[in-house]
Formats: sequence, C-alpha cells, structure tokens
Amino acid sequence: MDYRIVWSPEAIEDIESIAEYIERDSKFYAKSVVNKIFQSTEKLKEFPKIGRVVPEIGREDIRELIVYSYRLVYQVKERQILIIAVIHGKRQFEDAIEKYRIS
Repeated sequence: MDYRIVWSPEAIEDIESIAEYIERDSKFYAKSVVNKIFQSTEKLKEFPKIGRVVPEIGREDIRELIVYSYRLVYQVKERQILIIAVIHGKRQFEDAIEKYRIS
C-alpha cells in the first residue's frame, strides 16, 4: 500500500515563491523546476525513506530530497508523507526552517 502525499500550506507557498523568482528570467524553466519538484515526491509513495535524514534535525522521520538546488523536507508519518518545506540549498537551514511547524 502506497503512502499518501500531503503538502503543507508553507510548502505550497515555497513552490509559488520559487516559481515567481525563476519566472522573472524564464517561464519555461520556472515550470520545469516546479514540475520536477512535484514529480520527485511520487517515488516517496512507495519508498518513503529514500531521502536522507535532515542533518540539522537528526530525526529518522524528518528527511529530505535534493531537487536541483532545493531541499525538499518531508516527514514520514503513518501511511502519509507530509511535505514540510522546499528551501533553497544556499539558505541557512536554521533561519529558513523557523516558519515551519515540525511536530
């Protein structure tokens, strides 16, 4: 049985911000990056622990996938994958993660 993917409102805001930023230069690449981010979550349905444990947090249930230069942070719950955040890799993780609620 596959896990269900759920996107937090904050993660959706992250995606929108990423798209808006990239779109300043290229609508094509903005769409391509956003599509790749969404597509990358599909494999989590069958393989929820494919991502590495987020080193700054160190919890087995909080993991991340790297998609281009973005860190897609997610939490593995019972039969559910909660996408918590999509953070640019150059941002300080501790500063960036403050707005997200990780339980």
